[in-house]
Amino acid sequence: MNTQKPILILGGTGKTGRRLAERLTARHIPMRIGSRGGKPPFDWLDRGSWEAALDGVGAVYISYYPDIAVPGAAETVEAFARLAVGRGIKRLVLLSGRGEIEAQRAEEMLKASGADWTILRCSWFAQNFSEGFLVDSILEGEVSLPVGAIGEPFVDVDDIADVAEAVLTEPGHIGQVYELTGPRLLSFADAVAEIGKATGRNIRYRQTSYAEFTQTITAHDLPPEIAWLLNELFTEVLDGRNASLADGVQRALGRQPKDFSAYATETAAAGIWSK
Repeated sequence: MNTQKPILILGGTGKTGRRLAERLTARHIPMRIGSRGGKPPFDWLDRGSWEAALDGVGAVYISYYPDIAVPGAAETVEAFARLAVGRGIKRLVLLSGRGEIEAQRAEEMLKASGADWTILRCSWFAQNFSEGFLVDSILEGEVSLPVGAIGEPFVDVDDIADVAEAVLTEPGHIGQVYELTGPRLLSFADAVAEIGKATGRNIRYRQTSYAEFTQTITAHDLPPEIAWLLNELFTEVLDGRNASLADGVQRALGRQPKDFSAYATETAAAGIWSK
């Protein structure tokens, strides 16, 4: 019988949380999904829901919705961390963003909370091309973004989930900042070309203006926080500040991160980019 206290996975239905939940379940490690549809429900905007979600858990994976880059995220993460630590739940793992000011603020607040912390500071997710707003553009055959020849070390979400599983179930990771990237730099044009090759389709990449991109976001009638986030990422974060590789996957797992071409091949085979 497994008497281990469950791991609370905030954002347990999202890209990283869902994969982490699958890994823990496969190993019969108790876990609890922290989401508005969870039992008990958890909502970042309803602090009254936090206590019940934390009841009886031993550790927490913190993934902030919609993204840790949005204004106010750092203070909310701080409030949650202090509540958890105050209830004796000190093992906290934070999903953070590379080169994002608000994310770095959240990291510092987590460190100051008294938690036994680990930070997973991630580059742009490869899966944003297959589980995000870019899917429709790929299906339509043209991806238009206000980004030129900036290199981004796209990280595979499966690698993030593997690292999260390791740091939550093994000793030796407390007080570590793991900066997680893929193994090489690609521009968005390079990435789209790799997806085209994997699918056998002609998918174009077009660099657009910021003004046109903003119009496109507005036309999609996205929630205000998502629209703000996309604008922030494409006008601020993707300016070359993240155009370098890091060794977080290697340090945490003792292996190389998955290459974008492997991601593209596997995703194409799954039919996600097929009309």
